[in-house]
Amino acid sequence: MPLFTYKAIDPSGKALFGRIDAANVVDLEQRLSRMGLDLINGAQSAQRTRLIGGGKVSRQDLINFCFHLEQLSSAGVPIVEGLTDLRESVENPRFREVISGLIESIEGGDSVSQALADFPEVFSRVFVSLVRSGEQTGRLSEVLRSLTESLKWEDELAAQTKKLMMYPAFVGSIVVLVTFFLMTYLVPQMTGFLRNMGQAIPLQTQILIVVSNFFVTYWWAILATPFIAWFALKFAARSYPSIEYSIDDYKLRAPLIGPILRKITLSRFASSFAMMYSSGITVLDAIRSCEEIVGNKPLENALHVAGQQIAEGKNLTTAFQDVELFPPLVIRMLRIGENTGGLDTALLNVSYFYNREVRESIGKVQAMIEPALTLVLGAILGWVMLAVLGPVYDTISKMKF
Repeated sequence: MPLFTYKAIDPSGKALFGRIDAANVVDLEQRLSRMGLDLINGAQSAQRTRLIGGGKVSRQDLINFCFHLEQLSSAGVPIVEGLTDLRESVENPRFREVISGLIESIEGGDSVSQALADFPEVFSRVFVSLVRSGEQTGRLSEVLRSLTESLKWEDELAAQTKKLMMYPAFVGSIVVLVTFFLMTYLVPQMTGFLRNMGQAIPLQTQILIVVSNFFVTYWWAILATPFIAWFALKFAARSYPSIEYSIDDYKLRAPLIGPILRKITLSRFASSFAMMYSSGITVLDAIRSCEEIVGNKPLENALHVAGQQIAEGKNLTTAFQDVELFPPLVIRMLRIGENTGGLDTALLNVSYFYNREVRESIGKVQAMIEPALTLVLGAILGWVMLAVLGPVYDTISKMKF
């Protein structure tokens, strides 16, 4: 079905722009009318991919989507009516387009999972697989409840990761800005005064002057270098899989932050695997889906190898133990879950344990970073003061009054 761009107005008279699937302009007008919008003009888009150019469906939108449908499904409300009610309450215009597309597909005879699969940029393959499993087993409301909790957990995990990275970045930026100010403004102001005193300049002061001159002359290169390095690294990672693998491997081994990122990644794997397994998805399919969501190449490769070994006949625990990348806690819980038949419960315990450790570790790292950066800033200021005031003090001490 073609993709149309449109301009419409809502009941309050506000103009809205968007894209939606429609057979023709008449069908477009009818679809927008069901969304409570009046078509002004519309034309078939040359782009076939949905949701291109502005607008994004956030994780919070998906949480509300799952929670709303889970509540209505539990109450016995038909899925189309539930989606229609949800569409009227959604503020994100892009998500309204998605929900309208879901309604049209379901009314056309598709299942919920088939309708969701039409929007891979919004609903991941894991999301669609879980919903399909819920439909097949008659446990759709339970799956939606699990998805709601999982998305909330991912949102909290993303916030913790951002908290871990943003705080040192912010404090580090303050240190860099202070250093930049000292080297480009304060030290040059003092350099002329020191040279006019007519005495030998000590070594630490000469080094400071050289560093300051470098900052003054190449300030543009100093400011541009971090951005150039960042984009070059991103480009290299996209172009060369080996570089991307090495970067992800270093992330797991980096001092202080590496162990935390490892726990976050393993927690994401354990939680997702447990949710898929409890929803009736086979172990191999769950492992293949987890390869896409762990977000780390070494772990992705380890899961791929473990999946191949399981397909060849190895048991789950032995396969994960042989790849030598998963810590003893994960292996132990896999063994317990495999022996007791409660694999999902065992993995949820892993996720709970790592989540708790992540929160504690983030607090400890932040407590260490603040004094460390304060010491760095103090050392820079001390060096500048010593290099600048040292010659002044020597001059004054040699004066005879």
